[in-house]
Amino acid sequence: MEKYGGAECDITDYKHASVVFLPVPYDGTSTWIKGADKGPEALLSASANMEFYDIETGSEVFRRGFFTLAPVLEASSPEAMAAEVERRISVLLDDGKFPVLIGGEHSVSIGAIQAFAKYYDEFTVLQLDAHSDMRDEYEGSSYNHACVMARAKEVATNCTQVGIRSTGAEELHNIDPQRIFHAHRIKKSSLWMQDAAAQLCRNVYLTIDLDVFDPAYMPSTGTPEPDGLAYRDVLDFVKEVLRDHDIVGLDVVELCPCAENKAPDFLAAKLIYQILSLIYEKK
Repeated sequence: MEKYGGAECDITDYKHASVVFLPVPYDGTSTWIKGADKGPEALLSASANMEFYDIETGSEVFRRGFFTLAPVLEASSPEAMAAEVERRISVLLDDGKFPVLIGGEHSVSIGAIQAFAKYYDEFTVLQLDAHSDMRDEYEGSSYNHACVMARAKEVATNCTQVGIRSTGAEELHNIDPQRIFHAHRIKKSSLWMQDAAAQLCRNVYLTIDLDVFDPAYMPSTGTPEPDGLAYRDVLDFVKEVLRDHDIVGLDVVELCPCAENKAPDFLAAKLIYQILSLIYEKK
């Protein structure tokens, strides 16, 4: 598997890297379009074709040191995969690295969130997603991609959900109506970013399911939903979050690549780079 940013970003070893990428090519519980296991490879391949000078921050964040680990290949069950992700992320936190998890379907986030819960006394899981993912169990597993935020709710101080436009009735008991920002609601308010950011703990784990974007921007997901966010909406919200909070971990999941259209792969790769640029501009 390629390294994030390709040869141009490959300027350091693990010891001296600030940011460490962990690919998790897992697609064991997705329920419609399969292919998220190909997402990390497609994202990493696209990342080598970016310009590494970020115009908005006037920086080259890769000079902080990027390192890409060997992927997590445990796929015997979603529970075993989550346990291995938790173990790998815990090592990164102990080593003082900023972890970036690259999925794979959204269930890969569960282990990472559990690792952060053991490392931070207080933290918010901030979910950008089309789906609320609050089922207690789905298709026989509580570690299904549809259960990610139910598991996060069990271990995080709190959770805030943004961009949601698909929820099952069986999820409603797990959802705090004050902490969910539906897509139709935020498109009618100019204050939603401040309202959402005001709910967060100082430390924030940011999980981005790429189907938060409208399919016009991001058709390459396993469960696309209409009426999503624009790329600039997401970046502007990240800026708002960073005004008074620290993003301490990041995952980008649910890229289901299409061989005929590479643009979504590039969007996912650049999204990570621009978020890292904003995070390290603050640092």
